[in-house]
Amino acid sequence: MAKQTQVTQRESDGPGTVGRALGILDIVADIGRPARASEIQAASSLPKGTVYRFLQTLTDHGMLSHDPHRRVYFIGARLVRLAHVAWKQSSLAPVAKTHLDALASQVRQTIHLAQLDGGHVLYVDKLFPSRPVEMFSSAGKVGPAYCTGVGKAMMAFLGEEGLASVMAQQSFYRFTDNTLTSPEALLADLALIRERGFAIDNEEHERGIICVAVPILSRNRILLGGLSITALQGRQDFDELYKLVPIMQETATRIAADAADWRYPEIDIETKELGT
Repeated sequence: MAKQTQVTQRESDGPGTVGRALGILDIVADIGRPARASEIQAASSLPKGTVYRFLQTLTDHGMLSHDPHRRVYFIGARLVRLAHVAWKQSSLAPVAKTHLDALASQVRQTIHLAQLDGGHVLYVDKLFPSRPVEMFSSAGKVGPAYCTGVGKAMMAFLGEEGLASVMAQQSFYRFTDNTLTSPEALLADLALIRERGFAIDNEEHERGIICVAVPILSRNRILLGGLSITALQGRQDFDELYKLVPIMQETATRIAADAADWRYPEIDIETKELGT
């Protein structure tokens, strides 16, 4: 039921036909494998005839591909090409790759690189240790900002106008007993994050998952993204993760330096100074 609600909201986004067509693409992407039209229809709030019409149009334009033998639809080559161009032009991942690889070789933990996408977290890269932690996030996925370490690390260093816009887009749904479910609680946590310079996720989005996160800021304090290290509660604790914060901050500084000639698309918002 929760999945249906999420998809329905997506289908209402955007102007009419375009927004609904994008909703169909979201459904196919979320299914995560080649899907039959009946599966796509079941996940959609649109009439059956409308879904089939969109599937045909998206296939005709290369955004979806159709295998007539298996009778399934999957992401098309044109959309893959556009995604690759977008990843190179507007994602911090290519700039950060060398530095993330170096960090991964030292900490041997699960590392996430993320950017803010509206009011949400867009995971643009993920590096696994030898024993990967199973969790919601993976490169290309979108997650909530208010209850993830990397989301809070980025929110904390937005200026007033940018923060107000992002705050207005948070759902404050309770994922676990530790989830912050009010603007007041989140703002108090963000103030603490600004003071100490890093954020934590204490099983706020997923039970058993903890993390520390730092922002990636340009020299003139523009928010570029965020960096986090994640662990399983019980396998590591916060005392161990806190020891990794200095090297994470060094990595964030190096990424920002290499990104000096790279502009975050359409974003030019002031950020707050890091606490001492």
